[in-house]
Parts: sequence; structure tokens; C-alpha cells
Amino acid sequence: MRAICIGSAMVDIIAIVASRDVERLTMHNATASYLLLEQGRKIESESISTHIGGGAVNAAVAMSRLGVDVSALIKIGSDSNGSRIIDRLAHENVDDSLALRTAELPTGTAVMVSSHNRNATIFTQRGTNTLLRPSELTPEMFEGRDLVYITNLSNRSADCFPVAVELGHAAGSFVAANPGIRQLTSRTATFLEALKNIDLLAINRVEAESLVPAIAAMEDVADVSDDVMPDDINPPLMRIGLAFGGLDLSLAEFFARLRRHGVSNIVVTDGTDGAYLADDTGVHFCPSVKAEPKGTAGAGDAFTSTLCTHLAGGEKPGFALRAASVNAAAVVEVVDTQSGLLDRPALERRVDDTADRLPVTTWTWEDLA
Repeated sequence: MRAICIGSAMVDIIAIVASRDVERLTMHNATASYLLLEQGRKIESESISTHIGGGAVNAAVAMSRLGVDVSALIKIGSDSNGSRIIDRLAHENVDDSLALRTAELPTGTAVMVSSHNRNATIFTQRGTNTLLRPSELTPEMFEGRDLVYITNLSNRSADCFPVAVELGHAAGSFVAANPGIRQLTSRTATFLEALKNIDLLAINRVEAESLVPAIAAMEDVADVSDDVMPDDINPPLMRIGLAFGGLDLSLAEFFARLRRHGVSNIVVTDGTDGAYLADDTGVHFCPSVKAEPKGTAGAGDAFTSTLCTHLAGGEKPGFALRAASVNAAAVVEVVDTQSGLLDRPALERRVDDTADRLPVTTWTWEDLA
């Protein structure tokens, strides 16, 4: 399989701070939680380390370890951090011939402060990740690609999203997209128009809920019930659905309406509460793998890149979901976004070992009518 990953490349500086040195404030009437750092104080860290990350690079490394011939279409600076990213790609057998370099801005950098449950607060300077231009994407880059994976594109680079989707579709590729919430909310109409050329749309629960107003405003063409499933044995989103701004949709109706726009596969992830994949047969649910978190950054990249690799390769949805869940858990078990990624033999062994703990539930569209 030949693939191309499009999106960001970052240098990640990760600081692990003991829970006793950081106060955590959790809101009672909201889902937000905050880390409080004492002003002017020098805090001893358990570790400070530097790694290579970014959505496109993380995905490309994941695919390469699964045996995919993959290229990274990224934009990096003419600086030492840009060179570090190139070195990392070479180390992971990722083709860097599509890595564009510029002196306009520095290479993207992130500083992650992780404590308590290891869900890091991230300070980011997106740098060159904001400078990818539609004119820099050419049909030749997409020729012969079995899989095109478009990750979150920052600021002005988001203008490349519909271009990349169209070029990938025109090349006959399996087009997967994980656009991110800014793309969904600031360019909703463009995003919806692009759906007809996307084979797999990957979003998380928050991103899905941000789309509820636009989806609810569509003409009611869904062939499914708009009722949620109140039975406690059903997973959370099948019971409660999606809600935003006083509007509600059942998960099945949300999927059905998006599929009417042309996208055949849609996955909505719900953190530790598992993931839901809608395809031609119905909706499939896979629970998440229980893991002791050391860092949550990169888990989404691991999940979606693994899922689209397997679906593009013709794997059945149940196995693809299990593989994605296992690889995401392996990333959560380490501090950085890449060292936990599994190669194909190791991934398949873990999928086999966890099969009993990851039962995939399927509701056909007839079940949901």
C-alpha cells in the first residue's frame, strides 16, 4: 500500500510534573479541568524530554510501522528543528520528498505540561504548519496513492483541505480526513461540500457535537429513528446521542444525515468510552482498551491512522476498530506520541490477546430504523 499523510509536523517538549507540585481545579457545572501553576516559582520536573510529533508525522510513522510505503506532505522551517523532523522521518522509513521547507516562520513547536491524569496542557507555536498553500498541492503528489490521509490543518493551511480531498479522490485513493474542530466550525460549508469525496471521516465527540446545528438544519432525509436507546446496556452515545446549543440528534441520525452527503464511513471517538464506526452495513461500536496513561497526546492520531490503513486495505470494520483501539492504547502508555506505536506483527498479537475484552457490537440500519 502507498499512502500520503498531509498536515502538521512539530517538535514536542514534554514536561512531567508531580501532582503534588501542581494544583488541579475541576469545575462542578462543566467538564473543564485546570492546572494551576504558582507564579514566579521554579518547579522541579520529574522529566523534560524532546520528541518529534505533529498529526501528519505521527500518522506517517504509524503507517510505516504497519508496513505502508508512506510519504509526509508537511511544511517545516529552514532551521534545526526542521532538520530534526527530516532525521526522524528517515529513521522511521517515511519518505520526506514532499516535506516543504521555508524561512518564513520557524518549525512548529509545542510545550506540553503533564500532571495528575497525564492529560497534558499544550502550549503551541504552529509556525510553518500555517503556511501550506493550495498551490503547493499538485496531482502528481497523489498519483498511485492507495490512501490519502488529511490531518488537522492549521489556520491558512486549512484552505488546502478541499484541494487535498479533491486531488485524492481524483487519483482513485481511499481518502480519510481528520479535520479538527477549527476546520469544522470556521469552514463548515466547505467541509460539507467536500464530504462527497471522502471515504472516511474521523471526528471526536466534541467535534461531532459542534456539527449538530449544521446537520440538524438539513432537510430531514434520515432513514433511521431519531430516538436514542435508553437501555443501560448500550454504550453512552447510543443512549444519549449528541447535543449542541439546545439541539439534539441521536447518533444514528447524525451518521445517516452525514452519509447522505456522500461519505461512506464515519468514526466518532468518545475517549475512554470507545468508538463508533458507521458504514454501509450499520453502526459498529468498539470499547477502548484500558491503559495506565502516561500521556494522551497522539492517541487520536494513532487510532485514526490505524483505522484508515486497515479499512483502505480491505479489513472488516470489527478488526479495524480493535486494531485502532489497541494502537491508541499503546501510545497512551508512553509519554510521547510515537514510541508506543506498534509494528504490524505486534499489533496483530495484541488484537488477538484483547479480542475477548473488545467485543464489537453492530446495529444494522434495519435495526436502527
